[in-house]
Amino acid sequence: MRTDTIEEFLHDLAARVPAPGGGATAALHAAQAAALLGMVARYSDGEKYAEHAATIHEVRDTTDELRGLCLDLAEQDAEAFGAVANAYRLPKQTPEEKRARSLAIGTALAEAGRVPARVIVLAEQIVELAERLRPIGNPNVISDVAASAIAARAAISTARVNVEINLSGITDLDLRTELDEALVKTDDMLLRADTVTSAVREQILR
Repeated sequence: MRTDTIEEFLHDLAARVPAPGGGATAALHAAQAAALLGMVARYSDGEKYAEHAATIHEVRDTTDELRGLCLDLAEQDAEAFGAVANAYRLPKQTPEEKRARSLAIGTALAEAGRVPARVIVLAEQIVELAERLRPIGNPNVISDVAASAIAARAAISTARVNVEINLSGITDLDLRTELDEALVKTDDMLLRADTVTSAVREQILR
């Protein structure tokens, strides 16, 4: 996925195959959000912003790391959904086969849910960085802080739905609890992303 062209990725996304799908898209939303913040940080690096250099450099370096982690998750999501598809193809003729298939499906769905749950965690970090950079970043590119927050919001919303759809097929209570916990703060994260966007719009419309 890292070396695909955008056209190749979109072709695969539109194809009748289990992956890439919404989970990979969520991770790529987050990767774009991180990249946008990294760009704003680089445009905010100079004597004029020396007072906030430590924060700006931290945002730059952290978003570079997050961008790579989000790309990793996009690829992991595709692998996880491949495992789900393979589990559903397992034979189910005998009671033993049915039990083995059911266990394999549950295990695969759990991992398929964990990947977007990790996307939510990374997207939250990106929103936090956007909150820190917005008041001190270069005003000439401040709209890209809003674009980052919007992309992070899309990542969170999309990842949440992908966790939820996998939850519907999991019966193990411990696994359900694990994934439920990943969703607890999503509404707050979405509100914070919206707040960043609103603050940017107020700033540029003054």
